[in-house]
Amino acid sequence: MDMPPNPLDWSLLSGPLPVLLLLAAVAAFGLLLAERTRSWWVWKAPVALGAALVLTAVLGVIVDRWWQPFPEGLPAEVLAWIGVAVTGGAVAAMRLPALGWPRRAAALACAAIVGVTCLNQVNRYFQNYPTMRAALGPWLDTGTTFSRAAGRVTAEVVAPPGEMLADVWHPPPGLPTTGTLSRVSIPGTVSHFHARDAWVYLPPAYQAVPRPRLPLLVLLPGQPGSPRDWIDAGGMQRILDVYAATHSGLAPVVLMPDATGSTIGNTLCIDSKLGNSETYLTVDVRNWVTGNLQVAPPEQGWSVGGFSFGGTCSLQLAVRAPGLYRTFLDLSGQREPTLGSHTDTVRRTFDGDEAAFARVDPVTILRTRQFPTIAGRIISGASDREFTPQLRTVFQACRKAGMDVQMIELPGSHSWQVWRAGLAQQLPWIAERGGLARR
Repeated sequence: MDMPPNPLDWSLLSGPLPVLLLLAAVAAFGLLLAERTRSWWVWKAPVALGAALVLTAVLGVIVDRWWQPFPEGLPAEVLAWIGVAVTGGAVAAMRLPALGWPRRAAALACAAIVGVTCLNQVNRYFQNYPTMRAALGPWLDTGTTFSRAAGRVTAEVVAPPGEMLADVWHPPPGLPTTGTLSRVSIPGTVSHFHARDAWVYLPPAYQAVPRPRLPLLVLLPGQPGSPRDWIDAGGMQRILDVYAATHSGLAPVVLMPDATGSTIGNTLCIDSKLGNSETYLTVDVRNWVTGNLQVAPPEQGWSVGGFSFGGTCSLQLAVRAPGLYRTFLDLSGQREPTLGSHTDTVRRTFDGDEAAFARVDPVTILRTRQFPTIAGRIISGASDREFTPQLRTVFQACRKAGMDVQMIELPGSHSWQVWRAGLAQQLPWIAERGGLARR
């Protein structure tokens, strides 16, 4: 297998590098355990291994039962790799007092090799970062200044009724071949939601004069997550640039706003004591778009999509703000907004008021209302045993509510393997729904 010339582009998910890391970790563990003294094998090594086992078990309980930063808990495979990393650190710590400084440095290096390998194995489970370039994206790619990329023009190309934008669009000479990424601040003026900076992708055609009136796609991250996840882990720019290359520079404008307020924050995508996320995404984001971007109005083609928490939020916005988002892409979302369990969610967010929760629960809303103008695609991983059954319930509720909806299972589990492929697969449908081009 040929390796790219730049190490930043070597695959972290497949090929030689993950194998080499695993072999290095095995060798490092062997060196950490290599000791001939009787005391090491009689009590020191067993104590280190026992301490690592206890620490890992305690960590699992803290994360899943007490702290609960993630609504779905830690997968067993992920917890196992964390345990291996903790074991490497515990063994190294047990050996350090009896070693001289050169050998202490070697032991610490071995523990670091084990830790880095375990970290990449967790990365491989979630398929987060295909390469080091993706992992280092926030530092390597700071984007294009928004004011430079998005200056307003007076002349626009608009598709006549019944036609697609691609039918009337003629790209000018010298059109860029790739779009731009810009970091922007969207204040919570109405919601008072404290959001992190958003990111916006402007396709090549946005740089043209006259400018085509493109549809808007809002992409939401998961939880834990950040607005940049769709760029670094999701490869969003490459997916959109590939589409634009086959459509004369046309592609949706993509906005990636914050929906949680912090990496592990969980707002349930509603207005509550957890933060007014819903008003932020339906009012503040809309006001910012209309004031700063030249895109089609919502009734002509705004779409919303996301993965995991973002997928759940996308469905919520479709049923709670159908006049704003008429197309949704639910990638591995949950059956309902959750902080970990239904009971905890209702107790911690609504003070035990089930009726208040029902008013924001999308499946409950779908049982009482019809949404014939809303269309959605529900994507899940074929081996995702936790979320796929939940999405089947969501799919049936959407169908009964009159939506134009399809459910598609892709190879993979609850990971970017599914979410990247899902966006790429459904982008032509999203563009068609936005009046850009027929599939």
